[in-house]
Amino acid sequence: MSFKYWIKGSLTLTLVSALGLAAQQNSTPATTPPVSTAVQKQPPAQPQSEGERVFQQNCWRCHDAPEGFSPRISGTIVRHMRVRASLSQHDEQVLLKFFNP
Repeated sequence: MSFKYWIKGSLTLTLVSALGLAAQQNSTPATTPPVSTAVQKQPPAQPQSEGERVFQQNCWRCHDAPEGFSPRISGTIVRHMRVRASLSQHDEQVLLKFFNP
């Protein structure tokens, strides 16, 4: 009697595996998002001030020049980015003047 159950179990397992494999082959593959071509940012025009020069050398690759930040917020942003970009204290000061003339 156990041999009979073993045969039924084996056949069931084989059938389930075959159906799973067939379903996997018939399913549509997951779509991948289209690959976008990277657009290189062009550097801004010649700097008008030392702060703009520092911005172009260190920041423009990732950021556009911010507009409309208060001096307090600009100070916080420049302080955080000074650490990330390894800017000198002089660079920090001229960037602050550039952001808030």
